Amino acid sequence: MNQRYNVELVNRFLKYVSFDTQSSEEAADQCPSTEKQMALARYLTEELTALGLEDVEMDAHGYVYATLPATKGKEQVPTIGFIAHMDTSPDCSGKDVKPRIIENYDGSDIRLNDEVVTRVEMFPELLQHVGEDLIVTDGNTLLGADDKAGIAEIVTAMSLLKANPDVAHGKVRVAFNPDEEIGMGAHLFDVEKFGCQWAYTMDGSEVGELEYENFNAASAKIVIKGRSVHPGYAKGKMVNASIVAHEIVEALKSELPETTEGYEGFFHLTAMSGNVEEASLSYIIRDHDRTLFEQRKEEIETLAKEMNEQYGEGTVGVTLKDQYHNMLEQLEDKPHITDIAKEAIREACGHCNVIPIRGGTDGAQLSFRGLPCPNIFAGGLNFHGRHEFVPIQSMEKATQTIVNICKLVAL
Repeated sequence: MNQRYNVELVNRFLKYVSFDTQSSEEAADQCPSTEKQMALARYLTEELTALGLEDVEMDAHGYVYATLPATKGKEQVPTIGFIAHMDTSPDCSGKDVKPRIIENYDGSDIRLNDEVVTRVEMFPELLQHVGEDLIVTDGNTLLGADDKAGIAEIVTAMSLLKANPDVAHGKVRVAFNPDEEIGMGAHLFDVEKFGCQWAYTMDGSEVGELEYENFNAASAKIVIKGRSVHPGYAKGKMVNASIVAHEIVEALKSELPETTEGYEGFFHLTAMSGNVEEASLSYIIRDHDRTLFEQRKEEIETLAKEMNEQYGEGTVGVTLKDQYHNMLEQLEDKPHITDIAKEAIREACGHCNVIPIRGGTDGAQLSFRGLPCPNIFAGGLNFHGRHEFVPIQSMEKATQTIVNICKLVAL
């Protein structure tokens, strides 16, 4: 047995990434958005049952729930939960993932295959993990640490607590859900059945991080109707929908994901298509500040109005849809939830780094549904692409953080 790391944890993770669980934006009106996510849900149901957890259940939509009962004398301790998502990003294939373990990483560039190299110059976070054991891809797919690392950590922590009944803890609930990557993971989550006073998603990134501020988020679908006329006779008559779309893109290009950081918000163009007669733009809108968030939505509506005044009423139509809001609104009056997480992380990692999420988690939506739910690191880095990797030691510390939280709540 390899003594460098927890083999049970690693083997569990490697098993999970063998399942292709990529979700689909195109099928977001059904849950799960891809039937293949159900295979991992069924496997987890069987695994949790074999571990001896109770109330193990998989519902018709692939949500998996289970219970670790309280140890003797701790039945009155608050019931808490841990949550992770099963799907992987639509941005990169998760089929036939072939992970590789690099033991005692030496700080050099990592050649994933003949064509793909993870270079330290481009990914300097690698240098924070010299001497550790990294799980990487073969350069053809993403890895799936987002969020199968979180699942592996939760299940391993439950296994550890189950095998060590002398470690006192209250009732612990775990849940694994589909479709987080397309913003739908919390929609059919049964908060009442989960029955927790609060929970934590294990869906963060770098080791030691805790997140309880996230973006306010909305989507914007912009449809442009043009007027096609023979180009030889088009003067004063043609309205080229693709040109109007280009003008909209130009007007919104000052604040983009690639030019912002920290608490700065942005407009992100996720898709565009078009011809002379019709074009469409898909945006996501993000800002930590609720007032600035509302102003961003108003900016898009104002831009559409201006275009309609210039090109004719009905040329540009906008559909805005809120996706989630900043969980801090639901957590700032409940400091014990984050204080416990901070202490647990410090015990496991030696430090705790509180950062805002430049994105969102299922916990953001759940927090507004009555389940306060900060986000804790799972350890993976460079999500959603071929350069994704996870240090095994980070996964071990995340597992220990879960155990620490259970112990602290029971004090």
